[in-house]
Amino acid sequence: MTATDTNRAGLRRDGHLEKLKLFGLSSPALLMVLVILVIPVGWLFYVSFVGADGQFSLENYARMIKRKSYFRIFMTTFQVSLLTTGICIVIGYPLAYFLSQLPSRLANLCLITVLLPFWTSLLVRTYAWLVLLQKKGLVNDWAISLGLWDEPIKIVHNMTGTLIGMVHIMLPFLILPVYNAMKAIDRDYLKAASNLGASPRKAFWTVFFPLSTPGLFAGSLMVFVLCLGFFVTPAVLGGGKVIMVSMKIVSNIELFVNWGAASALGVVLLVLTMAILWIASRFVNLAAMTGGGH
Repeated sequence: MTATDTNRAGLRRDGHLEKLKLFGLSSPALLMVLVILVIPVGWLFYVSFVGADGQFSLENYARMIKRKSYFRIFMTTFQVSLLTTGICIVIGYPLAYFLSQLPSRLANLCLITVLLPFWTSLLVRTYAWLVLLQKKGLVNDWAISLGLWDEPIKIVHNMTGTLIGMVHIMLPFLILPVYNAMKAIDRDYLKAASNLGASPRKAFWTVFFPLSTPGLFAGSLMVFVLCLGFFVTPAVLGGGKVIMVSMKIVSNIELFVNWGAASALGVVLLVLTMAILWIASRFVNLAAMTGGGH
């Protein structure tokens, strides 16, 4: 055996040893993923194919195809998710832009107000909106006193109240990635655009906005996916009139004790969510946007 062959064999051996060491270091994390994610999702898929007689069956999926109520529930879920995401963009993008223009110390102080809702229980915030938005709540009282309308209007236990609560909860999830993307933009690009004759408005739309779109897309996708599985806020503020997939899953378990039907709904929602992420990955690099790639 020549010296070259010996070195090649030694490098191969060292490579195998390094892979074994890396596997040993990552094995606790892999075991955690297996226990927390893979096994429960696998069990979910298995139960969804178990019929009422305990045998393999497609009845849980066939029921969703036959009954139009399931289609309406999925449509409501996607409608609420899309509207919430759209409103968050309209409110969150200008706010993130305003924060990105402030001095760092003042911006950090203002970011505390954005993160402040996280310090309060989700359930408490939802019931607080229920108190504020009811017919005898503060919002109706102030609006009547200001002359905005004459009689109390119904802004809770409907789509309006649900969207208000959802936007309030989801807004920070959009502002933070957008703000992070804006802060990373080199301001010299805007100066160069101005030197080339671009007005402030044109410099914003041709330079600043395109550079901030990765953060906007990441935040919008995060808000949309989180909304798909939301339960507490639509259940409380919707008043049973805004039924989403998560609420139907709970009713299938609590009222009908039908784990198969609930699991099938969960599987379909999971598959739809993964499909949305896959489609999104065809247009943008999700790994790069989330810090997992370059």
